[in-house]
Amino acid sequence: MSTVATTLLNQPREVERLVAGQPTSDGAGVKLNRVLTNNLQRRLDPFLMLDAFGTDNPDDYIAGFPDHPHRGFETITYMLNGRMRHRDSAGNEGLISDGGVQWMTAGRGVIHSETPEQNEGRMAGFQLWLNLPAKDKLRAPWYRDVAGHEVPEFELNGETGGVKTRVIAGASHGVAGAVQRETTEPLYLDLHFAPGARFEQLLPPEFNAFVYVYEGGLKFETGCQVPSGRMAILANTPGSDGVRLQAGDAPTRALLIAGKPLGEPIAQYGPFVMNTEAELVQAVRDFQAGRLA
Repeated sequence: MSTVATTLLNQPREVERLVAGQPTSDGAGVKLNRVLTNNLQRRLDPFLMLDAFGTDNPDDYIAGFPDHPHRGFETITYMLNGRMRHRDSAGNEGLISDGGVQWMTAGRGVIHSETPEQNEGRMAGFQLWLNLPAKDKLRAPWYRDVAGHEVPEFELNGETGGVKTRVIAGASHGVAGAVQRETTEPLYLDLHFAPGARFEQLLPPEFNAFVYVYEGGLKFETGCQVPSGRMAILANTPGSDGVRLQAGDAPTRALLIAGKPLGEPIAQYGPFVMNTEAELVQAVRDFQAGRLA
């Protein structure tokens, strides 16, 4: 565990609205909940999508995600439980397991697959799509595996109990995360609350931010309750300096995700995310011609 700095907020953000997400399937039939959908991309710029998956039934995940292309953004896969193998056309390969992270920058294009390396037991985690600025959409692909034990962690203890924080990206309470990005400056935290425990995080007022509760429940000082399986979009209140979260009466786990909006046009066609329709047409042509990495 790392040494942490104290955070004090003057004007924490409130909840703008709650989102339930949409049950769906992707890949070769993997069942998941699409929490951040296309209609929220501009509101939560630079984030494009968040999928949550979690099941003990291998029929819901065993077929995995066969070869498919991406261009123009980054994918961040965070595994809570299970084992998933990544392979891509740029020559990268890695195995993600409990607590681990795979961060892939598709850039100008890559074809990859994600295949479960288990035929029983629980498979649970998240995949987040993070947009790239126009200047980086055609950069070279990049890939990194972060094992569970390599994700920086710290603990805060207060009068109402403790909070363990895993810092996947950005920085929290003086602890730098596993990955940093200059333009979008993403913050990605996995928070584990004891019942009633409180957590505060500084955030620039212009950053878009949301919380996804995947176990237990959170409550805000305004009285808003966020149950498990719900995403709370945090208001961009002028003058706000961060977010204050408190668990309810049960142990709670939640993701806190925030980032600096790009403010650029978003043009998406399936696995390609560019700035214009013409760039999407070119992406499809490049894929069909075998010109992705």
